[in-house]
Amino acid sequence: MNIFKLAWKNLTNKPLNMLLSLVLFALGVGMISLIFLIEKQVQDKFDKNLADISMVIGAKGSPLQMILCNMYHVDDPTGNISIGEVKAFMNPKHPLIEKAVPLSLGDSYLGFRIVGTTTDYPDLYEVKIGEGKLWSNNFEVTIGADVARIANLKIGSTFHSTHGFLSDGMNGHEHGEFKVVGIFESSNSVIDQLILSTTQSIWEVHEHEEGTPATEETPTDDHEGHNHDDHDHAHHDHNHDHGPAAPQKPLVEEVDKEITALLIKMRASSKKSFQALNMVRGINDNTEVLAASPAIELNKLYDNMSLGESFLRNIAMLIVLVSGLSIFISLFSSLRDRKYELALMRVMGASPAKLFFLIILEGLLLAILGYIIGIALSHFGMMIFGGQMQDKYHYAFSASQFLREEFYLFFGALFIGFLAAVIPAVQAFRTDISQTLTES
Repeated sequence: MNIFKLAWKNLTNKPLNMLLSLVLFALGVGMISLIFLIEKQVQDKFDKNLADISMVIGAKGSPLQMILCNMYHVDDPTGNISIGEVKAFMNPKHPLIEKAVPLSLGDSYLGFRIVGTTTDYPDLYEVKIGEGKLWSNNFEVTIGADVARIANLKIGSTFHSTHGFLSDGMNGHEHGEFKVVGIFESSNSVIDQLILSTTQSIWEVHEHEEGTPATEETPTDDHEGHNHDDHDHAHHDHNHDHGPAAPQKPLVEEVDKEITALLIKMRASSKKSFQALNMVRGINDNTEVLAASPAIELNKLYDNMSLGESFLRNIAMLIVLVSGLSIFISLFSSLRDRKYELALMRVMGASPAKLFFLIILEGLLLAILGYIIGIALSHFGMMIFGGQMQDKYHYAFSASQFLREEFYLFFGALFIGFLAAVIPAVQAFRTDISQTLTES
């Protein structure tokens, strides 16, 4: 009989023992693989969206919350700041600052955030226009690729914004009417999930809200299959007739107006200068606004995450080791029942090396099967996790991505299987034919 078939027959002869070893091994491998997948893809998302931004300035509060809100759009704003407070940093002739990009948040559409900003913002991420053009007038928007796909928007589509960031639209009544004039190419950056317009558009919809008595409305639109081009907006209280844009003052002169944050990109020549390195501390100590370095805050976040990841990884390694022990016990105990079988194999011409290889092969087969099941479980878990992140934050996580670490994990699994089988294999190698047959 083929030695591979013989090894498989020996394993399936005790299916419960085999099942226990496989389940433990698969759980351990799956947990380690899933941790690798989540850690790698989350870090890739964070690093991709750093966009060479050196500093974020916003309202006093949690610096990490400010970074997550204004760079990754996964948290709420810490508040607003007046342009007068940050006017000095918006000076195009600032000796240290190359770009200062304002962000104004507060409204959304189907959970996608509408960001009032300047056309410098997509330049930070080097995103190109796929269709149409960049916004230029108030209530014109250029949208990310994911927004266009999921919300079924195209050039010329119109929609009403909703106050807040919830995707169900139940947290407030509808605001201004926006028109899509452009769609960005897919960039795998935060731009994919944003709706970009002028800062003045955000100011206008909220100024209109403050000047209008609040009314209770019950949303009745079913957005699935919604036709954005032919929709009749006559029933909305906040419908505006936005004609040609009137000349507007530069943002830097609107000192009494408020924005959510200012993204700062330092000049290449000044990034490591003494003044640049101390700018965050100087702003925090001497002004009423908060400054934070994305790199520093993300490193703190990674440190906090690594504690939990290390704990889970250690538990997974313990499970793998226990499964290895289970394989060892299963093979070792089965030798007692198989002594006569092994002796007969020797009589029929099998060498001691062949018996050794047979037992090793059984351990390796268990490890390979456990690895395959574990990897399948981890990618299935990643698919569930990715779906939840997509629904909540519109971030896409892929279950089809395979990492180099998973390749290394395969060799680790083989080593555990070999190690678990080596002692029983040595015993099989030393099988005494005459003594075994005499005892039988």
